[in-house]
Order: sequence, then structure tokens, then C-alpha cells
Amino acid sequence: MSRVPVFSVRWGPIGLPAVLLGIAALAAVTQPEAWVWDIPDTRRGMAAALVVLLYLGACTAGAWRRRSRNAVVVPAAGIRILHASQTGTAERIALRSADQLRQAGVSTACAALGALDASALETGGTCLFVISTTGEGEPPDNAFAFERGAMRTRPDLSRLHYGLLALGDRGYARYCGFGVELDVWLRDCGARPVFDRIEVDRGDPRALRQWQQALSALGGVPAAADRVSPRYDRWRLQAREHLNPGSVGGAVFRLVLEPEAEAPGWTPGDLVEIRVPVSGETVQRTYSIASTADDGRIELMVRQVRHPNGRTGTGSGWLTEQAPLGADIALRVRENHGFHPPPADVPMILIGNGTGLAGLRAHLRERAQLAAAPCWLLFGERSRRHDFLCRNEIEAWCAGGVLARVDLAFSRDGEPVRYVQDALRAAADTLREWIAGGACLYVCGSLHGMAPGVDAVLREVLGADAVDALRTQGRYRRDVY
Repeated sequence: MSRVPVFSVRWGPIGLPAVLLGIAALAAVTQPEAWVWDIPDTRRGMAAALVVLLYLGACTAGAWRRRSRNAVVVPAAGIRILHASQTGTAERIALRSADQLRQAGVSTACAALGALDASALETGGTCLFVISTTGEGEPPDNAFAFERGAMRTRPDLSRLHYGLLALGDRGYARYCGFGVELDVWLRDCGARPVFDRIEVDRGDPRALRQWQQALSALGGVPAAADRVSPRYDRWRLQAREHLNPGSVGGAVFRLVLEPEAEAPGWTPGDLVEIRVPVSGETVQRTYSIASTADDGRIELMVRQVRHPNGRTGTGSGWLTEQAPLGADIALRVRENHGFHPPPADVPMILIGNGTGLAGLRAHLRERAQLAAAPCWLLFGERSRRHDFLCRNEIEAWCAGGVLARVDLAFSRDGEPVRYVQDALRAAADTLREWIAGGACLYVCGSLHGMAPGVDAVLREVLGADAVDALRTQGRYRRDVY
């Protein structure tokens, strides 16, 4: 049996009404007796045509409004993806997003937000922002210049379409603080969002899937599969040493992890992400690396968290107490560009407290292997007798010239109470000399107490403008938590 071809018509939002009105207009002209008109016969044709045109205009406007609400036409220039990243997570998401769009045939460029000024956004087009927050709602170091420059102005961004992914942690008071601040600023300047702001709480996969779906809509392709889980290598817990027995503070342990295969490379300032088993599932915990790649092993300094009910913290309890020596550890190294070292000929001022010494120790161990410029260490803890972490190494670095100066602050040793920021204030003249000589500041440790205290002293001694300039120049870097 031969198949009879069937023709189908797809009616758009104005197609069917237009046809019906056209028929009605024709009937009004050819069969006036069937219609009641209050206008002269000689104008009936013009009136019918006018009705059609008015209705078509209304339908077209409505359809255009619906289209403008639901779709964005990507300009020929493609899409720019701008990131503000403190530990590298936002940058990695931005790069993966750019790859996804390129695979869909969309021209894409990726850059750090801090590399732009307001005029770069005034040209319009489509921009996607991947924005992290550091501290209590502050911009990452590589976005500080943009926040202090462009975001203090009101450029005309009415030609800009944008989408924004904000990374944060609900454990902090100003959740996704800088991402929210940037979103408000963009809207105030007239930029038009392609979709509502997407907020991600500590890597929430559901929120990241929303972001992928938004990218797929922009690229005109089906939603990508869930992101590929990062690769974790197998390591072995080789040694565990209690560093501060007798301390009134939480127990601090030095952990030594040996690779099962060839160890990946890393740079001082980088982090490790460890998968911790919990009730048949796993959670991730992040720690500063306290060793160098040349050591061939990863060393960590972990303070055991103990809650009021006596239970230990999920990650710290497993690593410092529950995991037996020889246990398999699933681990991956994460780049942390914002805390990488300066060139070897640049002096470093290293400031930290507690286990924040871990991130500083990696820098000092590398400098000990190089013909590097001198370092100055300011370190604070509770008690010299029990909490002078890495004492033998620090004294050896002093003797060997790696450390040109060390200032210590032990808050429980007598009165008045002295913290690391107090030691910094007491050395104000030396601080000015080192900064004038080109030194970089690296701060690692407590977000509450130490980090804001150090920042306040820096602004008191050097001046707020000078401190802001150091951040903009990349000479004032922080890894605080």
C-alpha cells in the first residue's frame, strides 16, 4: 500500500490568529451584509486591514516579550567566563564550563575577574561569573582590585547579559557574600541576568547540576551528564605523631602519608582533599600540605576537634585517632594559586598561628633548599612548653639563615596576654623596612581572631591604602579558615 504524504502546519504564537483574522477581513469586504459596521462602506476594507495589522502587532509584541524573557541571543563574540578564586575551585569550575561551551560550538574566553575593569563590561555581550568568597564575605585576593575599583563606580551595563555562580559555605555569617555583592552591583548598573543567581554550599552537587543545565541552555545542547568525579589517588598512613602532649588546647598531630604509586607534584601553598568514610559514605576534608614535593611524601598538621559531647570531628577524628597506621587514604592534591610562593629572590613575611604553621612550613622547607631571600616568621600558640610546634626545625632554619627573624607569641605564658598580632605591632619599624624592601606577606591560620587582628595591625602600621595596594599587587596573601 502506498503511503499518502501528510502535510502538517506548525502554528506559531501569531500564525493561527493571523489566518483567522485574514479570513474575517476578507468576509467583511466581500459579504458586508453578514457583518454589522458603524463606518461607511468605502472604508470597510481599510478598517479590516487595520484590525488585522493591529492584532498582528499586539501578538508580535507579546511573542517578543515572551522570547526576551525566556531566551538570550548570544552575540557573535561568544561568551566570557570570569572567575574570582581564592583556593582555585572557582577557577577550575570556570575552565570546565568554558570547555563545555566550546564543545557545543560556542566561542568562549576565560579570565580572572581582577584582570578587567568596568569598561570591559560596558561593551555588552554575555558574561558568566564564577565567584567564590573568602573570610567573612570578602572578595578573593585576585578580585580585590575589581571590588575596590570597578565596583565603586556605576558604569552603564545595560547591554550586558550575565549569569552568576556563587560558591560559599553556610557555616559563615555572610554566605556567598562577595557573589551576592557582585550580583547586586551588576543589576544596579543595568545588566540583565540570564538566570537567577545559583548558590553552591560547599560543593553541593545539586546546585552544580543547575549550573550545568544553565550552560547547556546557553550552548543549545542537551544537559551534560553529572560532572565527572575527581580522581583520588591511594596513599597510606605511614606515621602519626602527637606534637603537643600536655597542651590545654586541642591535640595536634603530624601525619605522614606515603603514595601507593608515583606521587603527584605540588607547590608550597597547595592543599589536599581527603575522602573520609562516614557510615558507608564519604565526605571530603581539606588540609594544607606541610611538606614539599621533593620530600616524596605528604605531611599534614591536624588539630583534633572534640565536641562538647566528647565526639571527635569527622575528618580530624578519623585521621588522628580512628584510622590505623597503614590505612588506605583516598587523597587528591588541589592547586591553591592564591598561596603559591613569590620568586625566590623576594623576601617573605610568614604569619600564622596553631596548625596554620603547616602551610608556612612548606614554604620554609622549599626555601631551605634554594638560595632564596630571607624569611621572617611570626608564630602564635598557647604555651611555649607544650605548643611550640616544629621547634627543632625553626631553630635550625634560624641557624642556617633561612629565617632572618622569628617572633613568637604564646598567649598563656604570663601577663599581659600576647597574640601574634601583638608581636607584629611590636615590630612595626621592622615591618615597614621589610615591606619597603619588597617583601611579601603570607598569613595562614584562624579566620576568627588571628587573621582580622593581623589585618588591623597592618592597616594601623602601614596605612589602609598601602595594605590594599599590597593585596592588589599580590604581595599580601592569606589562607585562613
